Parts: sequence; structure tokens; C-alpha cells
Amino acid sequence: MIHSRTRLIFLLLVAGALVAAAHAQQPTLRVAIVGLEHGHVEGFLSALPSHHDVELVGVADADASLIAKYQQKFHLADTLFYKSVANMIERVRPDAVLVYSPISEHRHAIGIAAQYGVSSMVEKPLTISYDDALAIREIARYHKVHVLVNYETTWYASNRAAYDELNRRQLGDLRRVVVNDGHQGPKEIGVPPEFLSWLTDPAQNGAGALYDFGCYGVDLMTWLMHGEAPLTVTAVTNHDKPSEYPHVDDDATIVLQYPHAQAVIQASWNWPFSRKDMEVYGSTGYAITVGADKLRVRYQNERDENTVTAPSLGANERDSLSYLAAVLRGTIKDQGDLSALDTNVTVMQILDAARESARTGRAIQLH
Repeated sequence: MIHSRTRLIFLLLVAGALVAAAHAQQPTLRVAIVGLEHGHVEGFLSALPSHHDVELVGVADADASLIAKYQQKFHLADTLFYKSVANMIERVRPDAVLVYSPISEHRHAIGIAAQYGVSSMVEKPLTISYDDALAIREIARYHKVHVLVNYETTWYASNRAAYDELNRRQLGDLRRVVVNDGHQGPKEIGVPPEFLSWLTDPAQNGAGALYDFGCYGVDLMTWLMHGEAPLTVTAVTNHDKPSEYPHVDDDATIVLQYPHAQAVIQASWNWPFSRKDMEVYGSTGYAITVGADKLRVRYQNERDENTVTAPSLGANERDSLSYLAAVLRGTIKDQGDLSALDTNVTVMQILDAARESARTGRAIQLH
């Protein structure tokens, strides 16, 4: 009995050592930045020191003032910077590029990287139109590369917990989802000028709040529906602050109609404060996310709701860089999840239809 127990402890210690050794031997993920116009690049550069398994090997941008800004702020070496994406990739051969350009330039950046067999992760949404999304899918298939989309809400444990509640049938059949995303407005919260200039240009961003924050809810609903597209898309947009945002909408409501469910996505640059929350209603219960890690739940025959802490996400899904590394190493298969290309092609089909619905004032049927 003692001998068996000793043997079991020995085997567990060996297994733990092997797992630790495997993690220690993981090669460093070499990434390069394409574009510095997207304000989210600051978040990446700020988080980089905590990722000891990730190395920044290049930055491609032709704007000397932006290069100087980020070089000074994050103490980046002169040797990291290139004016040409192709030249950078040829010289440093990254494992992946992180695209922080205007949304309208995503397709071009992905195409250049793919020619060298390099995968891409872009900031949400995938691109500016459904046609672009289909072209990107063909590029990815032809060159056999990964194309991933980074949403902040992908790394919220609360969203995963709501998804799991639904899949475990704790809530019954899905009936309604309400997603609220946005903030007081990009100008109001003081985004950098290079970010604001393209964010408020429909030719570069696709729309205003409709694309900027509508994409979060569309992505979440497509995930909850396991990739199923809605029957119809209806959208209404407002210009509540025309003096600040004369060329794009600053408030949008998108309604997605499915055979037995409906989603209402409320995207706005007019919230009194920043918010990113989701309400999932089933036939026997509901789950409402509260921040990144809390959930309010109530089930059938219960008088009161309970607030619970969502289980932490796994090490490979705790943030965008961990996920990217896991996909490139084959640990995670990027299909059907929030960042996956197949999900985000459907997201772009819906967003494109929402833009058309807002323009024409009618519901758009999807085929």
C-alpha cells in the first residue's frame, strides 16, 4: 500500500516536471507591428514586458512623428523600425504580425504578410466590408496562414461563463441577447489624434459607433449561435453629436432576428461611462455579465438572482498574445471561437448588412 502510494507520488512529480519542462522549452513568439495609427497599440506595448515568451522584432510605419512618439515612450531601439511592411518581414521574419492600422488597411496588410507565409492578428473588426472579408478568407486559405481578430471582450471570463451556462442548458433554449458596448465618445475620452482622424472617417473605419462598438455584440452573438447567421439584420443609427462627429454615426442599435432568438446590440459613443456587458436570456434562466469576471444569474423557480465570480480563463486564452501563440503552436484550433476567421467573416456579413439597413431604413435579409 505504502509502496503504491510512493510510486503514485513519484509519477505525479515526474509528470509535473515534464509539463514544466515542456513549457520552458516553448520557443519565443516573434511578432512584428504593422501600423501605429490604432491607439490600442499602446496596450500591447505596455503589456509586452509581462510576456517573457514574446519578442517584438519589428515595427513598420512610414510616419516619422508616430515612430518618434512610441520610440520615446516605450524606449524602443532604432533597429526595430521599418517604413515598408514587406521589407520588415523580409528582414526579421516574424511568426506573426499584429496589425494596428486603420480598419480599411487590414486586407492589404494581411495580404502582404500572407505572401511570406506569416499569420496576422488584427484589431477588431476584421475589415471594412463583407467583400473584403471574403477576400481575406481566400488569402488565408491560399497561403495557409492564420488570420485572427482581437476583441477586448474575448478575454473576459464573464463572457465565457455566460456561454458555458447556455451550453450546459442551465438557461434553457436561447431566446434573447442584449449587448451594450461603448463609451462617452472617442473625442470625449481623449484618444490620440492619429486614432481619432481615421476612427471618424467612414472610408477608413466603415462607420462610426456602428462598426467601432457594434462589432463586439455581433461577434458575441455569432459565437453564442455557433456561427449561424441571422435571417434578417435591422439597424438604426443616430447623429446625436453632429458637431463632434459630422461624418459618422455616434449611436447605433442593431437587431438580429434568428428563427427562435433575437439579439439587440446597442453600440454608442454617447454612454455616460464606458461599458461592455452582455445579457443572455434563455427559456428557463438568464446570465448577465458584470465587468470582466462577474456574472448575475437566475434560474427557473428561483426568486432571487445570485452574483458569482466567473472561473478564470485557461493560460492559452487569458489574453490575445497567449491565444496567438497557442494557435500558431497548434495547441488551440482557431475555428468557431470569438477570434477565429470563420466567425469574423460572418460578423462582417452582419455588419455590412447593418450599415445597409441604416442607410436604407429597411431590414436586410441574409442569404
